Amino acid sequence: MTLPAEFSFNQSSLQDYLDCQRRFELRYLLRLSWPAVEIEPALENERFIRRGSTFHRLVHQHLIGIPEARLAPYADEPELSQWWQAYLKQAGKLLGDCLSKYPETMLTTELAGQILVAKFDLLCLQEDGTLRIIDWKTSRFPPQRRRLAERMQTHIYPFVLVRAGASLLGREIQPVQVQMVYWYTSQPEQPLIFAYDQAQYARDEQLLSSLISGIASQANGEFPLTSYEERCRLCTYRSLCQRGVQAGEIEEFSGDSEPGTTGLLDDLDFDQIGEIEY
Repeated sequence: MTLPAEFSFNQSSLQDYLDCQRRFELRYLLRLSWPAVEIEPALENERFIRRGSTFHRLVHQHLIGIPEARLAPYADEPELSQWWQAYLKQAGKLLGDCLSKYPETMLTTELAGQILVAKFDLLCLQEDGTLRIIDWKTSRFPPQRRRLAERMQTHIYPFVLVRAGASLLGREIQPVQVQMVYWYTSQPEQPLIFAYDQAQYARDEQLLSSLISGIASQANGEFPLTSYEERCRLCTYRSLCQRGVQAGEIEEFSGDSEPGTTGLLDDLDFDQIGEIEY
């Protein structure tokens, strides 16, 4: 199989592949747009996505030095204002002894003959030389820690930083110097923190190399549908794949169940659904 020109792998595309190979094929290889609602009620979901995009923009502007007083008027909805105040309250603790901040930074590396990309919400160089990756999440339902540990983002971001961070800092980065932090607006006082080390780096290199090589060698038409059909309720391609027409509602799913049983909230990345770049 020949990948599309200028194609690069990232956490979203590899997560889609793991969740459903057919969705990966339709979205990234065939580049097929399909006019279907992802989540009901659609308007409420769109507003929530826009709110999340606005929050990321406010945080980015604050990190590059725009005063809080100038930004506050833009947090003009109750939920957005709540997120913004929670961020301001926790920012000092999250940034720690930060010497240098690198917000909205993208790094790339070559792996298995392909390009792997990571776009970081924030990289924070600490006084002790630690590099803290901070990712802002506006999901209503934070996943369990063990699920988050399995997500592609948790593997890709520290790996790419170790591989490509020298272009940013001018020195090599050791895996043990990297820390991944997820900060959720729905649990602002409980960030989820993942340490990194040489052993995890080696495991990630093997995992990601295997995935990328396997995809690159896979023939068109050999990308099967997921066996977990409940995932299709939150996929725009469900009608194309004859997996139903009606979009699922967030309230239908419980966050404490295993994939393949009765719920999805712990098995899906809701920041990835309808993700908006700003």
